[in-house]
Amino acid sequence: MAKIVFTTHDNQTFEVSAEIGSTVMEAAIKNAVPGIEAECGGACACATCHVYVADDWVAAVGSPEPMEEDMLDFASDMRPTSRLSCQIRMTAELDGLKVNIPESQG
Repeated sequence: MAKIVFTTHDNQTFEVSAEIGSTVMEAAIKNAVPGIEAECGGACACATCHVYVADDWVAAVGSPEPMEEDMLDFASDMRPTSRLSCQIRMTAELDGLKVNIPESQG
């Protein structure tokens, strides 16, 4: 298991456990983290699981693939650290990952 720390736009913090191999979005949904809607269920077909990866985690998480980049165009308030949480697969190296949830999705 790996830990993920979600912080909402109003500074509520949710620390959850995620199975290695699962996605950040799956961990958020399983633990009822507010602000992650995940309307497409993780198919990279919407932008309702948008998160901002904390600056010190960007390199470890890596860059989005072209399909994810296309979907991020639909995200509200996209930033350089924007990612779709359905596209971040948890590894042991991501234990302690910190992401911020935008004020609105899609």
